[in-house]
Amino acid sequence: MKIRRVLAALMILVMILSFTACGTDDISADTGQRYETAIENFVIPEYEGLPYAYVNGNIPYFTEEELAESEIFESYSELDYLGRAGTAYANLGPELLPTEERESISEVRPSGWDQEFYDFMDGEALFNRSHLIAFSLAGENANEKNLITGTRTMNQIAMQQFEIMTVQYIEETGNNVLYRVTPVYEGENLVASGVIMEGYSPVDKGYGICFNVYCFNIEPGVEIDYATGESWENESTLINEYDADYVLNGNNGKFHYTYCENAESMSESNKIYLSVDRETMIENGYVPAGCCNP
Repeated sequence: MKIRRVLAALMILVMILSFTACGTDDISADTGQRYETAIENFVIPEYEGLPYAYVNGNIPYFTEEELAESEIFESYSELDYLGRAGTAYANLGPELLPTEERESISEVRPSGWDQEFYDFMDGEALFNRSHLIAFSLAGENANEKNLITGTRTMNQIAMQQFEIMTVQYIEETGNNVLYRVTPVYEGENLVASGVIMEGYSPVDKGYGICFNVYCFNIEPGVEIDYATGESWENESTLINEYDADYVLNGNNGKFHYTYCENAESMSESNKIYLSVDRETMIENGYVPAGCCNP
């Protein structure tokens, strides 16, 4: 059993390395200054139908000083004058992993919370109370400084795959991961347009975890007023299995032909139908499934 667990861990790490690894040569001493400048001047990537896009060539903005930090910590920005959560920053390790069941967070109403339900959506609810640093990574429950109004697609598809690979890496190696999530608000909008997620594993110099991505706070088939959180149905942005070129598994970042048997057996909650060219998907870190080799 132990051997099988080790083999499973190695397979997980191989999957992680396939689209998150980078080396220390990619991290320079001035990245800290560039982080402040980058956030101030950040231009939201064009949405091409994919849940996330690379930022800064997928290289995080951590400084050498930050990467040398050995103390495990978590830090959350104060809510701003509009009640919006800001950057969540942590040096994650086994010490922060939750040891108790997750509690209810329903009493927290993040800025722009205006819940609506749509029949064509899995679970029907548009918005999640999205953790900036996932409960699975730090055990935070109803911390209003760590929760924003996020769509199901952003929270459970885009962000979750990076959260899963990070917690699996920590569990299997015991190493720390420097981790930062920055909500991006346009002007005085109450709902973030998306979040920038950064992660880096200093012990192995980024060969285990290394990413810098922008996750879009969108939901196919729904138009959102980010100023207020109001939403309405917009079928023109909804892609179904008949119009799509591929179906993406949101859990592992692999894409299949829509007629692939493995895709048909995939959980509906993990499926994202896409009309995006193959090269664009690969450039953004998505992997063709070996079963159908799209």
